[in-house]
Amino acid sequence: MRDRIWEYQGYDPGQEGLREALCTLGNGYFATRGALPECGADSVHYPGTYAAGCYDRVTSEVAGHHVENEDMVNLPNWLPLRFRLAGEDWLTPDGPRLLDHSLGLDPGTGLLERRSTYGVGTGRRLRIRQLRLVHMADPHLAAMRTEFTAEDFTGELEVEAALDGRVRNTGVARYRDLETRHLVHVHTDSADADTVWLRCRTSASDIRIGMAARTVGANGETSEARHQGRRAVQRFRLALAPGRTVTVDKTVSLFTSRDPAIDDPLQAAVDRVGHAPGFDELLESHLTAWDLLWRRADLEVPGKAGRVLRLHLFHVLQTLSPHTADLDVGVPARGLHGEAYRGHVFWDELFVLPYLNLHFPEVSRALLTYRHRRLERALAAAREIGRTGAMYPWQSASDGREETQQLHLNPRSGRWLPDHSHLQYHVGSAIAYNVWRYYEAGGDTEFLHTKGAEMLLQIARFWANAATWDEGLGRYRVRGVVGPDEYHEAYPGADRPGLDDNAYTNVTAAWVLARAGELLQTLPRPRRLELADRTGFDGGELELWEDVSRSLHVPFHDGVISQFEGYGELAELDWAAYTAKYGDIRRLDRILEAEGDTVNRYKASKQADALMLGLLFSPAELRALFDRLGYRLDDETWRRTVDYYLGRTSHGSTLSALVHGWVLARARRAEAWTFVQEALAGDIADLQGGTTGEGIHLGAMAGTLDLVQRGLTGLETRGDTLRLDPVPMPELSEFGFSIRYRGHWGVHLRLRSGQLHITVPDSDRDPIVVALADRTVSVAPGESRTLVLPD
Repeated sequence: MRDRIWEYQGYDPGQEGLREALCTLGNGYFATRGALPECGADSVHYPGTYAAGCYDRVTSEVAGHHVENEDMVNLPNWLPLRFRLAGEDWLTPDGPRLLDHSLGLDPGTGLLERRSTYGVGTGRRLRIRQLRLVHMADPHLAAMRTEFTAEDFTGELEVEAALDGRVRNTGVARYRDLETRHLVHVHTDSADADTVWLRCRTSASDIRIGMAARTVGANGETSEARHQGRRAVQRFRLALAPGRTVTVDKTVSLFTSRDPAIDDPLQAAVDRVGHAPGFDELLESHLTAWDLLWRRADLEVPGKAGRVLRLHLFHVLQTLSPHTADLDVGVPARGLHGEAYRGHVFWDELFVLPYLNLHFPEVSRALLTYRHRRLERALAAAREIGRTGAMYPWQSASDGREETQQLHLNPRSGRWLPDHSHLQYHVGSAIAYNVWRYYEAGGDTEFLHTKGAEMLLQIARFWANAATWDEGLGRYRVRGVVGPDEYHEAYPGADRPGLDDNAYTNVTAAWVLARAGELLQTLPRPRRLELADRTGFDGGELELWEDVSRSLHVPFHDGVISQFEGYGELAELDWAAYTAKYGDIRRLDRILEAEGDTVNRYKASKQADALMLGLLFSPAELRALFDRLGYRLDDETWRRTVDYYLGRTSHGSTLSALVHGWVLARARRAEAWTFVQEALAGDIADLQGGTTGEGIHLGAMAGTLDLVQRGLTGLETRGDTLRLDPVPMPELSEFGFSIRYRGHWGVHLRLRSGQLHITVPDSDRDPIVVALADRTVSVAPGESRTLVLPD
């Protein structure tokens, strides 16, 4: 359907970075930005290609310090294909000869179509149509078809296709003064008359990369190879005639030494591209693969919201596809779409896995296994600061060490500042949460009892050891941390970073301790003994966990949950004055620092992390958690808390509007839609002011999908029961989706007009127990039920 295609009319250099990111094509193994193939990297264009998990480490000098960073590597550029009339200059969209231009992305098929018309002399026009794909069936292939049509003239067209190994990591302006070269030992040559190749390796991680390109003219035109240093080049001469279309097809294969079941990545690339079928056959198998993905994952939401959600789902699927299940990779916060955050893995899986659990559990398991493989590194990190258990890093990449930068640049002031975000120890709780929710959705006891139990045990150990007893309070406290808010890193005037008793951190830590204790008591005895022998765990630890999980301090002030101890004593910010002065104050931290002030002094949040608790836990779960901790959290206290932070949040994170929309859907429904709309528009409208061009925000995109799938339906998978507690939202009053639940494939749910329609496909599985607020029903395989929802 044409209304599902994202079209950009006209050429706008100022929007090119945003379009390139949103028109990225990928397959879970690698992805390429939607740059025009005749354009190289410059201030307008950035044709980046990234393979999942392909990192390299370099050292730069910053503000007199030697700083080491590990980056997701910009791989050799396979796109280059430029053209000109014989004897003239190469045509470029940045010159005066571009007459019209459009770009169309079809999320349903994973195809990018480009149409342009160039003026090539008085009354002469050359039309170009390009169709591009990154193959979803074969993760090592990509292809591009270019059609040239002359209008009312005859001539000769020169076409140059290349593989370019001269690339650097320069996709983020504020990183460009740092070391940007990662590819070394670049060599090029020809494999046969129509195939060229390029091989190289990364400078420190020594990942070998092989790339091969087969470029052919549809009318049998032969190419001439002219390798130029680190570029493998093929040249064609095509005869143009009025109204006649000539075609060039370019098929590319990519392998790295991280791939299984290969000997040499270059030989694998040459072999794969040599045996690859033609463009038409590749297109057919690519379309089939995407059709299968959409059958498992599609959301049926009408209107503009549904169109945006479909785009979000498309970007999630091409970053984390079933191919990802075969890789040792985490969730890159900015997808495979750009170099922001250096391609690092943060906590964004917290927003991504809940969706994947119910559609692609094999991908969720692989992403959790990435964390388990780095458990030893997390144990070592805790030991280095005198703690026991596992301390997972805030930023992770190849081997699980802490990759958070020591300094960060405030582009508003031009100053490099100390970065204390490594104190966000709550990332460990997010990993434990994902382990547990993955198990609840799919019932994978084998994973829970092995890798999952090991991670839960060691994360719980860390929290029990990090908590210290305060005799005056009669409670345990966790000091010196930074919460998800990130604006507050220290108390005003303090000589050391860190805050005490961040509410989100302490409540989630209590949850981890309770879940880990419950799991260890219910493990099969042989597995429990095995785990004890491997980890030195003893029963005395369980008593401590139980005690800490019931006695962690959660601060309150003015009848609301405090973001952290002392938050209520901070100064109020004049929000109206700052909005009037600066307009967009999302990055209030940068504004205040540039003024010589600090956000640490104010009741001002980038994202209200206390409200995150309402996203992670249902109202009943959250009340039970606070009850366990000895606090009363009734509906009125929660509503006051929501209102309090609603007026003190700048939404400097793309996740902020998502959290507010989710929470307000239950706490104050009338205002929820405003935030849901902002969450939907976060990347397509680039609300953060230029950041999307550096890579999409994967957690925010996946979070909008989960908002519909779980937030608006109240869907939970606790206790072998599919629990549903829908909250009507007039703007999204009708929607449907299918999920994979406890061995049932394609369980379909549709909400409409106060009714829930559920269909369970025929199988040999047991019936599904569905719990609503007022009753519980059983739906057997092959059965459909329509349930009237309670008011």
